[in-house]
Amino acid sequence: MTTALITGSTAGIGAAFARQLAADGHNLVLVARDTKRLHEQATELHDRHGIEAEVLTADLATDDGIAAVEARLTDRRAAVDLLVNNAGFGNKGHYLEVPMADELTMLKVHCEAVLRLTSAATGAMRERGRGGVVNVASVAAFVPRGTYGASKAWVVQFTQGAAKDLAGSGVRLMALCPGFVRTEFHERAGMGTGNIPKWMWLDADKLVAAALADLARGKSLSIPDPRYKALMGVVKVTPRAILGGITSRTGRKYGPQ
Repeated sequence: MTTALITGSTAGIGAAFARQLAADGHNLVLVARDTKRLHEQATELHDRHGIEAEVLTADLATDDGIAAVEARLTDRRAAVDLLVNNAGFGNKGHYLEVPMADELTMLKVHCEAVLRLTSAATGAMRERGRGGVVNVASVAAFVPRGTYGASKAWVVQFTQGAAKDLAGSGVRLMALCPGFVRTEFHERAGMGTGNIPKWMWLDADKLVAAALADLARGKSLSIPDPRYKALMGVVKVTPRAILGGITSRTGRKYGPQ
């Protein structure tokens, strides 16, 4: 049985990855900040699917938290075959409304942690000649929408660049770019969601199934829904000056309330 390590595993997309991978027979290393929720999740997945679920409490906004996960990823006695870098969050407010400390914490979690954990995982995977990494980004990576979008754009560029560098090594890397997904993400950020059209919402379990299929096909970028693929197609051909105005208005309409 292979082992997958998932950060931010207790809710939303991370929890959907845990459910799907456990159902497929993978052992898990579950990483989040809430020890109680981690143990509850591990027990449920073990009882339902008969897999081994290890708990690792870590705050990826801290050096100690990142280092703890790095150590687990490089443990040769218990190899990790798939890393899902899912941990992340949003800040409520536009640029200069968000405290600088919160902006830097976002970059720590979305960029530094992703870089360090991906490097730890792929180094060990390359030695074994096999493995995979899914870095959860966002369709916000493709539009000019503040620190969140910028950090996710970094995730996409980093992941695709690393995928090219590791081509032929047996290690696959993929950036996953979902749209709106019904999770705890918006609630934790204090963002209202009542004004977001129903058609824009994605189901986390279906999203994960599509993402894992894309990873198996060797894709380095996954936008796992026809609606968002169509939207991103329009974004690609829209001039940046026009796009900036559209996304600013859209952000005010569908963003934090």
